[in-house]
Amino acid sequence: MSEDRRAEGQLDQSPWDMASGAFIAWRSGEPGAMDELVSAMTPVLWHVVRAYGHDRQSAEDVVQATWLAFVRSHQTIKDPQAVASWLITSARRGAAAHARTARRALPVEDESLHAALPDTESAEALAVLGDERSRLWGAVASVDERCRKLLRVVAFMDRPDYQSLSKDLDMPVGSIGPTRARCLAKVRTALAKGGER
Repeated sequence: MSEDRRAEGQLDQSPWDMASGAFIAWRSGEPGAMDELVSAMTPVLWHVVRAYGHDRQSAEDVVQATWLAFVRSHQTIKDPQAVASWLITSARRGAAAHARTARRALPVEDESLHAALPDTESAEALAVLGDERSRLWGAVASVDERCRKLLRVVAFMDRPDYQSLSKDLDMPVGSIGPTRARCLAKVRTALAKGGER
Protein backbone atom coordinates (compact mmCIF):
# COMPACT_ATOMS: atom_id res chain seq x y z
CA MET A 1 0.00 0.00 0.00
CA SER A 2 1.34 3.44 -0.83
CA GLU A 3 2.38 5.76 1.97
CA ASP A 4 -0.40 8.21 1.09
CA ARG A 5 -3.16 5.61 1.42
CA ARG A 6 -1.68 4.24 4.63
CA ALA A 7 -1.72 7.74 6.04
CA GLU A 8 -5.39 8.04 5.09
CA GLY A 9 -6.20 5.13 7.45
CA GLN A 10 -7.07 2.53 4.84
CA LEU A 11 -5.59 -0.20 6.99
CA ASP A 12 -8.97 -0.38 8.73
CA GLN A 13 -10.79 -1.11 5.46
CA SER A 14 -12.22 -4.49 4.56
CA PRO A 15 -10.29 -6.61 2.05
CA TRP A 16 -13.05 -5.90 -0.51
CA ASP A 17 -12.62 -2.11 -0.25
CA MET A 18 -8.84 -2.44 -0.24
CA ALA A 19 -9.06 -4.65 -3.33
CA SER A 20 -11.25 -2.23 -5.26
CA GLY A 21 -9.05 0.74 -4.29
CA ALA A 22 -5.88 -1.10 -5.29
CA PHE A 23 -7.51 -2.23 -8.54
CA ILE A 24 -8.44 1.34 -9.45
CA ALA A 25 -4.91 2.51 -8.62
CA TRP A 26 -3.33 -0.34 -10.64
CA ARG A 27 -5.46 0.44 -13.66
CA SER A 28 -4.48 4.09 -13.30
CA GLY A 29 -0.84 3.09 -13.64
CA GLU A 30 0.38 2.99 -10.04
CA PRO A 31 2.97 0.16 -10.07
CA GLY A 32 2.77 -0.81 -6.38
CA ALA A 33 -1.00 -1.11 -6.46
CA MET A 34 -0.87 -4.70 -7.72
CA ASP A 35 1.17 -5.64 -4.65
CA GLU A 36 -1.54 -4.10 -2.48
CA LEU A 37 -4.23 -6.04 -4.32
CA VAL A 38 -2.30 -9.29 -3.92
CA SER A 39 -1.69 -8.60 -0.22
CA ALA A 40 -5.37 -7.86 0.37
CA MET A 41 -6.86 -10.80 -1.54
CA THR A 42 -4.36 -13.69 -1.36
CA PRO A 43 -5.30 -14.69 2.22
CA VAL A 44 -8.97 -14.73 1.21
CA LEU A 45 -8.26 -16.78 -1.93
CA TRP A 46 -6.10 -19.13 0.12
CA HIS A 47 -8.98 -19.90 2.49
CA VAL A 48 -11.42 -20.37 -0.40
CA VAL A 49 -9.13 -22.86 -2.14
CA ARG A 50 -8.17 -24.74 1.04
CA ALA A 51 -11.88 -25.23 1.79
CA TYR A 52 -11.90 -27.65 -1.14
CA GLY A 53 -9.46 -29.91 0.72
CA HIS A 54 -6.36 -29.14 -1.31
CA ASP A 55 -2.92 -29.61 0.20
CA ARG A 56 -0.53 -26.67 0.39
CA GLN A 57 1.11 -27.25 -2.98
CA SER A 58 -2.19 -27.68 -4.83
CA ALA A 59 -3.66 -24.62 -3.13
CA GLU A 60 -0.62 -22.58 -4.15
CA ASP A 61 -1.06 -23.75 -7.75
CA VAL A 62 -4.74 -22.79 -7.80
CA VAL A 63 -4.15 -19.36 -6.22
CA GLN A 64 -1.32 -18.67 -8.65
CA ALA A 65 -3.52 -19.70 -11.59
CA THR A 66 -6.24 -17.38 -10.28
CA TRP A 67 -3.87 -14.42 -10.24
CA LEU A 68 -2.58 -15.29 -13.70
CA ALA A 69 -6.13 -15.43 -15.06
CA PHE A 70 -6.85 -12.10 -13.37
CA VAL A 71 -3.86 -10.38 -15.00
CA ARG A 72 -4.83 -11.80 -18.40
CA SER A 73 -8.48 -10.73 -18.24
CA HIS A 74 -8.64 -7.81 -15.81
CA GLN A 75 -9.96 -5.57 -18.58
CA THR A 76 -13.24 -7.51 -18.52
CA ILE A 77 -13.96 -6.24 -14.98
CA LYS A 78 -15.95 -3.04 -15.44
CA ASP A 79 -16.88 -2.34 -11.80
CA PRO A 80 -13.90 -2.06 -9.40
CA GLN A 81 -16.21 -3.18 -6.56
CA ALA A 82 -16.53 -6.52 -8.37
CA VAL A 83 -12.80 -7.33 -8.37
CA ALA A 84 -12.94 -9.28 -5.09
CA SER A 85 -15.97 -11.27 -6.26
CA TRP A 86 -14.27 -11.98 -9.57
CA LEU A 87 -11.15 -13.28 -7.83
CA ILE A 88 -13.11 -15.40 -5.34
CA THR A 89 -15.32 -16.90 -8.05
CA SER A 90 -12.29 -17.65 -10.20
CA ALA A 91 -10.47 -19.28 -7.26
CA ARG A 92 -13.55 -21.32 -6.37
CA ARG A 93 -13.91 -22.59 -9.95
CA GLY A 94 -10.20 -23.36 -10.18
CA ALA A 95 -10.27 -25.24 -6.86
CA ALA A 96 -13.29 -27.30 -7.94
CA ALA A 97 -11.72 -28.15 -11.31
CA HIS A 98 -8.44 -29.08 -9.65
CA ALA A 99 -10.29 -31.30 -7.15
CA ARG A 100 -12.07 -33.14 -9.99
CA THR A 101 -8.79 -33.66 -11.84
CA ALA A 102 -7.02 -34.81 -8.67
CA ARG A 103 -9.74 -37.40 -7.97
CA ARG A 104 -9.42 -38.82 -11.47
CA ALA A 105 -5.64 -39.02 -11.18
CA LEU A 106 -5.56 -40.49 -7.68
CA PRO A 107 -3.10 -43.40 -7.75
CA VAL A 108 -4.29 -46.78 -6.54
CA GLU A 109 -2.19 -48.77 -4.10
CA ASP A 110 -0.78 -52.00 -5.52
CA GLU A 111 -2.52 -54.08 -2.85
CA SER A 112 -5.94 -52.63 -3.74
CA LEU A 113 -5.32 -52.99 -7.43
CA HIS A 114 -4.05 -56.56 -7.09
CA ALA A 115 -7.26 -57.64 -5.33
CA ALA A 116 -9.37 -56.22 -8.17
CA LEU A 117 -7.40 -57.78 -11.02
CA PRO A 118 -7.78 -61.36 -12.22
CA ASP A 119 -5.08 -63.73 -11.05
CA THR A 120 -3.26 -64.18 -14.37
CA GLU A 121 0.23 -63.76 -15.70
CA SER A 122 1.18 -60.36 -17.06
CA ALA A 123 1.33 -59.86 -20.82
CA GLU A 124 5.09 -59.50 -20.55
CA ALA A 125 5.46 -62.80 -18.68
CA LEU A 126 3.22 -64.55 -21.21
CA ALA A 127 5.26 -63.14 -24.10
CA VAL A 128 8.52 -64.33 -22.53
CA LEU A 129 7.05 -67.77 -21.84
CA GLY A 130 5.75 -67.99 -25.41
CA ASP A 131 9.14 -67.04 -26.77
CA GLU A 132 10.90 -69.62 -24.58
CA ARG A 133 8.48 -72.34 -25.69
CA SER A 134 8.90 -71.41 -29.33
CA ARG A 135 12.68 -71.53 -29.06
CA LEU A 136 12.59 -74.85 -27.16
CA TRP A 137 10.29 -76.58 -29.62
CA GLY A 138 12.30 -75.12 -32.51
CA ALA A 139 15.39 -76.73 -31.02
CA VAL A 140 13.55 -80.04 -30.53
CA ALA A 141 12.41 -79.91 -34.16
CA SER A 142 16.04 -79.56 -35.25
CA VAL A 143 17.06 -83.02 -33.96
CA ASP A 144 16.40 -86.34 -35.72
CA GLU A 145 12.99 -88.07 -35.63
CA ARG A 146 14.03 -90.73 -33.11
CA CYS A 147 15.19 -88.04 -30.62
CA ARG A 148 12.01 -86.00 -31.18
CA LYS A 149 9.80 -89.00 -30.37
CA LEU A 150 11.83 -89.87 -27.28
CA LEU A 151 11.85 -86.27 -25.98
CA ARG A 152 8.10 -85.82 -26.54
CA VAL A 153 7.36 -88.92 -24.50
CA VAL A 154 9.78 -87.92 -21.74
CA ALA A 155 8.44 -84.33 -21.72
CA PHE A 156 4.76 -85.26 -21.38
CA MET A 157 4.85 -88.33 -19.15
CA ASP A 158 5.84 -88.31 -15.47
CA ARG A 159 7.16 -91.88 -15.44
CA PRO A 160 7.29 -93.32 -18.96
CA ASP A 161 6.92 -97.07 -19.38
CA TYR A 162 10.33 -98.04 -20.71
CA GLN A 163 9.08 -101.45 -21.95
CA SER A 164 6.46 -99.92 -24.27
CA LEU A 165 8.80 -97.08 -25.17
CA SER A 166 11.44 -99.66 -26.14
CA LYS A 167 8.96 -101.30 -28.53
CA ASP A 168 7.69 -97.99 -29.98
CA LEU A 169 11.17 -96.63 -30.65
CA ASP A 170 12.71 -100.01 -31.53
CA MET A 171 15.61 -99.65 -29.07
CA PRO A 172 16.73 -101.71 -26.09
CA VAL A 173 15.46 -100.61 -22.66
CA GLY A 174 19.01 -100.06 -21.43
CA SER A 175 19.84 -97.57 -24.18
CA ILE A 176 16.81 -95.29 -23.59
CA GLY A 177 18.55 -93.30 -20.80
CA PRO A 178 21.85 -92.71 -22.66
CA THR A 179 19.96 -91.92 -25.89
CA ARG A 180 17.79 -89.41 -23.99
CA ALA A 181 20.98 -87.76 -22.61
CA ARG A 182 22.46 -87.48 -26.12
CA CYS A 183 19.19 -86.05 -27.48
CA LEU A 184 19.00 -83.46 -24.69
CA ALA A 185 22.62 -82.48 -25.45
CA LYS A 186 21.66 -81.96 -29.10
CA VAL A 187 18.72 -79.77 -28.03
CA ARG A 188 20.98 -77.73 -25.74
CA THR A 189 23.40 -77.20 -28.64
CA ALA A 190 20.53 -76.14 -30.90
CA LEU A 191 19.27 -73.72 -28.23
CA ALA A 192 22.74 -72.26 -27.89
CA LYS A 193 22.78 -71.64 -31.64
CA GLY A 194 19.39 -69.95 -31.48
CA GLY A 195 17.14 -72.90 -32.21
CA GLU A 196 18.00 -72.84 -35.90
CA ARG A 197 17.38 -75.94 -37.94
